Amino acid sequence: MRSPSLVAFSVDHPRLVVLVSVALSLLAMTQLGRITTDTNPKNMLPETSAVRVGNRQVEQTFRLYEDSIVVGVQSERGVLNQDTLGRILRITDAILQVDGVAARDVSAFSTITNVTAQDGTLHVGPLMPRVPETEAELAALRRQLFDNPLFVDRIISRDGKTAAIHVPLEAGANGKEVADALRRIISREEGGEQFFVAGDPVARDTFGAEMFKLMAVFAPIAGGVMLLIRYLMFRDLFLSFALMMDAMISIVWSMGLLIALGFPIHIMSSMSPVFLMAIATDSIHIFNEFYFRYRETRDKRAAIIATMAAVSRPVRYTALATAAGFAVLVFMSIVPVKVFGVMLAFGTFALRVLSFSFIPAMFTFVPEAHLAKVAGREDADTGWATRLLTGLASLGAGNPRVTAGLALVLLAAAGLGILRLTVNNNMVEWFAEDSTIRTADRVMNEALGGTSLGYLVLATGQDDAMKDPRAMRFMEGLQRHLEGLAVVGKTTSVVDYVKRINRVLHDDDPAFDTVPESAEAIGQYLFLFGMSAKPADLDNVVDYAYRQANITVQLTTWDARAMAEVMAAAADFRQRHSAELPVPVEIRPAGIAYFNLVWNEEVLWDMLKGFSLALVVVLAILVLNFRSLRWALVGYAPLLFTILIIYGAIGFAGKDFDMPVSVLSCLSLGMAVDFAIHFISRLRQRLAESGGLPAGWHRAPAPAPQLLAALVWTAARPGKGILRNAVLFSASFAVMMVAPLTPYITVGVFIVSMMLLSALLTVLLLPALVVLCRGWLFAHEKGLVRP
Repeated sequence: MRSPSLVAFSVDHPRLVVLVSVALSLLAMTQLGRITTDTNPKNMLPETSAVRVGNRQVEQTFRLYEDSIVVGVQSERGVLNQDTLGRILRITDAILQVDGVAARDVSAFSTITNVTAQDGTLHVGPLMPRVPETEAELAALRRQLFDNPLFVDRIISRDGKTAAIHVPLEAGANGKEVADALRRIISREEGGEQFFVAGDPVARDTFGAEMFKLMAVFAPIAGGVMLLIRYLMFRDLFLSFALMMDAMISIVWSMGLLIALGFPIHIMSSMSPVFLMAIATDSIHIFNEFYFRYRETRDKRAAIIATMAAVSRPVRYTALATAAGFAVLVFMSIVPVKVFGVMLAFGTFALRVLSFSFIPAMFTFVPEAHLAKVAGREDADTGWATRLLTGLASLGAGNPRVTAGLALVLLAAAGLGILRLTVNNNMVEWFAEDSTIRTADRVMNEALGGTSLGYLVLATGQDDAMKDPRAMRFMEGLQRHLEGLAVVGKTTSVVDYVKRINRVLHDDDPAFDTVPESAEAIGQYLFLFGMSAKPADLDNVVDYAYRQANITVQLTTWDARAMAEVMAAAADFRQRHSAELPVPVEIRPAGIAYFNLVWNEEVLWDMLKGFSLALVVVLAILVLNFRSLRWALVGYAPLLFTILIIYGAIGFAGKDFDMPVSVLSCLSLGMAVDFAIHFISRLRQRLAESGGLPAGWHRAPAPAPQLLAALVWTAARPGKGILRNAVLFSASFAVMMVAPLTPYITVGVFIVSMMLLSALLTVLLLPALVVLCRGWLFAHEKGLVRP
């Protein structure tokens, strides 16, 4: 459908266009009651992904849980006193009754397995079945805790001031809901202790819940800010509402389609409303040009038709570039990313359809007298904005070599910043520094072995291989090697149980805190332990056939790269000590820390792949729009400079290249190139309308006056639309900079910086490049150069 025809139809039948738009919106709204949400980042990867399949196999083999929460109890006077221990016991008993908690495997003072010996007989039972009543009993508990490596840094800190309750969750349990239940239990206890609730499911599910709340708050605020700024720009409340309705209709259509197709609202797609509201600001170019046209013609219908004829091409191609930046996400491997890309691409398409139908129709309802009053304030020759824009364009065009040189210096500096970028992800750090979740995680990681769990599975193909003393000593050496890493707080394996049993059966002599010399002794110890302990105690560390053993690695950070360090250290140790093993051993990573590493790499590198693809697609769209590779490359410059400068600044700031930043890398391309499309399209249009440039002028040492005049006009008139678009777009995202979640702050800062910098470079750098490359650009331009 040709845009002018659609525009003419909309102007001639405005009520019908508005009625159809509203009817389709009401139809889409019927789907909103079926909305479902999915806040679990694990679902970013498909069920069949190697990491999810591998983790499930390890969990089944070793009876492990996918998710676990840690409750911390901290007291400056120490936790080993009757009052605090009583509170810990009551809290533990209450936790066992919480829905979603795997009560049988909760580890706390009153539930964890303690291995002792009485008269040469192995005794296995709870560490603290009741609160000690005498000083002697307290002293005995203290000895049992600190003499047992299985307890230190797991349920008791080395200084005795912090205790932990490890709460595994049943499959499907919501971490936030369980955490809230735990906090209610803790709130009933009064004393001098501090309590903390930490763990991946707490951060993950809390972030998901908070994200949806924030979007419900920020989307209306962003809309209100945009409405206010539009009104201040044009002093036309009706048309300001019309542009807001344009955005709201596209949001409703997009959300309705997403829900109708059966997709849940995921972490990424929840941000779509703010993105679509911001993308809708591109229609400001229509408003900007309309008032100029009406000022010239004083005919509403003629002004609308002339406006759309002037801006239709750049508006179409900016929409195409923006949609393409989103649409490339379809080629990614992560389903929610694909859905997000399709949703925004569809929303962008809907916005452009509305730009050529709904907005022209709404213009017709505004009284002529009111239009005349608003249009009277629009002048391409006066005003502070005009002076600023023409000054920037004149500066760039008048000093092209200096302008381009300074831009290249800035680009080189940005390149140094980009080299400092680190690919990493840490969901706990998505919360504010002083948030309860981040505070809890920091305190627990400093006091104990760490809240992030990873597993290293040592796998062989031979039964009973893990009973061999050489295999045990290899595991022990690997554990000590890993514990030398700054990111590892504690490791646990079957070796720790064997050494503990060996010691207690030899009168608790520290000299026997070693691996026995024979496989028979190890087998006997494990058999005795398995007869009395909770099933999970042994199952968590070794499989039934003793072909595989599991080392639990507690990490003191949720940085994705921490698990990469563990895996590298394990591979290095295996290479240096594999000759000591009785049979070949393969070391396989697993656990939530490993999932976060894979998720980090899959999402981030997927986005980089999409970013590279988007670069090519956007360049192709520029070539298609300008019908010239040369003009496309010049128009590409502000985009590349904007993106590279911003990423260089991120590198210098020490900000990780994490999931929010990687998502923006793809989405920013289509949005950052919009201004160059408008500027170059209107510049070429202006040159063609004014009779073009004299033949041979490009060989002259100075640029033709006609070119300089066209550049200044473009900066003053279409440039005003660019400035207004940048301000509106930035304002809609600036509200996110006060959010309590750091990804929202990142998105806000990134988008505001991108839009303002892109607008500046378009008005300043593009004129400089056009003047510098004038011979190359205009040598074969028919219609722009007079014969």
